[in-house]
Amino acid sequence: MAKLSAEEQMKIISSGAAGIVPEEAMLKKLKKGKALNIKLGVDPTAPDIHLGHAVPLRKLAQFQELGHKVILIIGDGTALIGDPSGRNSTRPQLTQDQIKDNAKTYIDQAFKVLDKSKTEIRYNSEWLLKIDMKKLLELTSNFTVARILERDDFSNRYKNNQPIALHEFLYPVMQAYDSVMIKADVELGGTDQLFNLLAGRELMEKMGMEPQVCLTLPLLEGTDGVQKMSKTYGNYVGVNEAAADIFGKIMSIPDDLMPKYFRLASSVPVDEIEKIEAGLANGSLHPNEIKRQLARNIAEIYHDAKAAAEAEERFDKIHKDKDIPDDIPEFKADLTPNDEGKVYLAKLLVDAKMAQSAGEARRLIDGGGVKINQEALPAKSYNVDPALLKDATIQVGKRKFVKILS
Repeated sequence: MAKLSAEEQMKIISSGAAGIVPEEAMLKKLKKGKALNIKLGVDPTAPDIHLGHAVPLRKLAQFQELGHKVILIIGDGTALIGDPSGRNSTRPQLTQDQIKDNAKTYIDQAFKVLDKSKTEIRYNSEWLLKIDMKKLLELTSNFTVARILERDDFSNRYKNNQPIALHEFLYPVMQAYDSVMIKADVELGGTDQLFNLLAGRELMEKMGMEPQVCLTLPLLEGTDGVQKMSKTYGNYVGVNEAAADIFGKIMSIPDDLMPKYFRLASSVPVDEIEKIEAGLANGSLHPNEIKRQLARNIAEIYHDAKAAAEAEERFDKIHKDKDIPDDIPEFKADLTPNDEGKVYLAKLLVDAKMAQSAGEARRLIDGGGVKINQEALPAKSYNVDPALLKDATIQVGKRKFVKILS
């Protein structure tokens, strides 16, 4: 990207951001004309990430395009505590092996968004696990209990007589120390992370350093358009999913969510996004065509242009032509009948990886979301005749298909 002025960079950086604290400090840093240290800390508490997790990664990618230095901190030290943000109870502590395994898969997925050659990976165990009692006392003396209890998570738990473990108080202190160690100019985080980000700013200032700017990003709603994206709600788009699944899920989001997805989840330039928003607002652009552009872009980010085009073609075959795709997976099923002469379909769907649990499979059947040879099953059809399944095509939802081999 060509060298941009501080004001031009600010426009790109603020696109989709919930807040920049303080804005004037951000602009002042940019006007120095030097590459800034941009920090994102992530605790590898789970192995897989979705588009909601990838929102700060997309913002980091923008900073990389602007010529700044991106430092991705893997919180293998802080993960031993567990971030209390948004929690009403203490997080279960992970083992070092769990953290190590999760970190590897997280980094692999992060590089689907970030330029690997321009990304510095640091593990905060490098410094956090070497802190002695003298250093710990020095760091914690910069914060008061009253200051820590200002945090909504802690104050609510305190008022409701819910336990707060003493080690949880250390989390914002440790995250703040990360910023000191890498001399962060800007730290990214969700809106629920603002307290932790400001703690970093405060600690840097008290240690005689130029404090970091805190850039917060909003939570991304899932495909239902209501709840935040989460595996718990089943409304997520995983970055490791097949291109066809990514494309199909993006096509299912509500139209009014498209501008937010463009700003937080796509690689479309900000100027073009502004034109898209204006075109949608005045009716000159058709929502379906714009949603296709969005779905292609996001599928291409995590795969490539060829896979995105094939995903769109597959989508049309299913939804326009009402046809069954040619490339559906096959599953060798055991169709041995039970004592009632039936096959338990819910278990078969789990075995074929069409549902994560028998409970989910039953809910899908009850909701009319399971078809055998394009015929929807009635509710409570948990046990079916083996003959119905022999060499059958099972469809779950709009995008999942499997061919049963007996």
